[in-house]
Amino acid sequence: MIKNNSLTWLWLSLSIVVSDQITKNLITDWLDYHQSENIFAGLNMTLVYNTGAAFSFLSQAGGWQRWFFIILTSGVSLALIYWLATLPRQRKWLAVALALVLGGAIGNLWDRVSLGYVIDFIDVYYKQWHWPAFNVADSAICIGAIMLIIDAIWFDRAEVSTSDKTPSK
Repeated sequence: MIKNNSLTWLWLSLSIVVSDQITKNLITDWLDYHQSENIFAGLNMTLVYNTGAAFSFLSQAGGWQRWFFIILTSGVSLALIYWLATLPRQRKWLAVALALVLGGAIGNLWDRVSLGYVIDFIDVYYKQWHWPAFNVADSAICIGAIMLIIDAIWFDRAEVSTSDKTPSK
């Protein structure tokens, strides 16, 4: 039974995982490895495999990084679920941020466990400069992380300043 917490936001995490996996399946059916299709100026769909973390960090580490990232992501995902379970329902902004990060983490974890790498395909560029390829899960993680930063900077301060104004008895 769900009590007065934010676990109801797990539907958002699930929708991120499902949309991430659907888009990855579509792109692997459409493109060959390293094949690129221009969508419009500044955006290509390019199928790449990332054995590392963000921006291919540790991608050339020799294989141990797969298990490291599986363990790390599993632990972080469990911590995020616990955080959601203990988060009051009123903290909707923070709950959405956590659900986005959780959905993205599980989407990439799914790839890492089943394939040994993460499928990336969104290739944003300007002239000759290309941002590292990413996917729906990565986008959810980034949006969620930005929301977490906003929450930490503005919302926590607002709560502290509101509680400071509460008259003491």
